[in-house]
Amino acid sequence: MSDELVRTERLVLTRPVPADVDDVFALYSDPAVWEHYPSRRHTHRGATEELLAHVEESWQVIGLGSWVARDAEGRLVGTGGCDLRLGLAWNLGYRLARDVWGRGLAQEIVRAGIAASQRVRPDIAVTAYLLAGNARSKAAAERAELDLVWTGPDAGNPDPDAVRLLYADRPLSRIVVRELTAT
Repeated sequence: MSDELVRTERLVLTRPVPADVDDVFALYSDPAVWEHYPSRRHTHRGATEELLAHVEESWQVIGLGSWVARDAEGRLVGTGGCDLRLGLAWNLGYRLARDVWGRGLAQEIVRAGIAASQRVRPDIAVTAYLLAGNARSKAAAERAELDLVWTGPDAGNPDPDAVRLLYADRPLSRIVVRELTAT
């Protein structure tokens, strides 16, 4: 199966297309899904268009990027998967609509993302870079059997007290850790 279309137990994960922008904007503009980083919430459609252009570039250049996640009825319930971060590591990520939290959908996206990244470039580490206060993302990284490899300040976060965690599926060099955590 192409990594552009992946089916999990309850989700259909597809490479985003321009027709997805309104659904993705509705998700990314919802303050509830940005509880841990409110300044990243999309306040205009252009931010979502820019995000999807970045994701499309990842698909074109690397052959993998984030997916849009739809349920069996075709409703967008989230986005996620693996993106290549700074050319150094796959970064797992997901963003789910508030009404589907706690149902294990993040883990379906995480498992699919890891599997796809390993088909595309198994030589590159899989990581999860998340805010320490995000218990759901921390649990998802740990369920994916990633190990905590770094804890430190969140560079660029408007909250000076924000702390980031970096999880990885293998040891990372100090240089890679430094680069991944510098932005």
